Amino acid sequence: MDYIRPEVFLSKFTCPYCGAIAKQDWDARSLNFIEHSFLQHETNKLRIGTCQHCTRKTIWLQDKMISPDTGNAPFPNTEMPKSVKKLYLEAASIQTKSPRGAIALLRLAIQVLCKELGENGENINKDIGSLVKKGLPIIVQQSLDIVRVTGNDAVHPGQIDTDDPETVSQLFSLINVIVEYMIEMPKKINGIYSSLPSDKVAGIETRDSKVLSNKSI
Repeated sequence: MDYIRPEVFLSKFTCPYCGAIAKQDWDARSLNFIEHSFLQHETNKLRIGTCQHCTRKTIWLQDKMISPDTGNAPFPNTEMPKSVKKLYLEAASIQTKSPRGAIALLRLAIQVLCKELGENGENINKDIGSLVKKGLPIIVQQSLDIVRVTGNDAVHPGQIDTDDPETVSQLFSLINVIVEYMIEMPKKINGIYSSLPSDKVAGIETRDSKVLSNKSI
């Protein structure tokens, strides 16, 4: 999923409203809302970007986006389970106000996601270990562990800087990666596989059964 993090005065980024990577028109105003030309924007604290795709506006106080109130989190993957998406969006809404709070919510989102993937959902570390035994790809295992460890340090501060906005932003991206690998990609592949001619599917199943028989000898 392509994503360009919104930043003030950036010529294009992923719009937090429509999700399109779109060009942005900018103007800036002083705090008494008197509009100034773009050439004077650096001296004005209130900055306004307009998405050329959906025409909706992002409002910034200097370099901090204050509207919409979703921080700079990427759009959640369209295949993200509702129970996980709810926590994801809640974390996005407090990302700029409380980075540690957002990370703690993302860690909880991972816990709920593990349960959605068929695990117990009570101990993230054990759930990840169980998923690894089931053939979890290494990139997903690493992504899960990054969120797990960072989220734990958000509750019990350690060496990870949990107040760093970039750290929080990366965790949102990692959750989307996990959903992409564990839910979106299998769904796409299963859909394509099921559309194969029945005789081709039968041939594949015959081939695989022979391989399993040879392994058992």
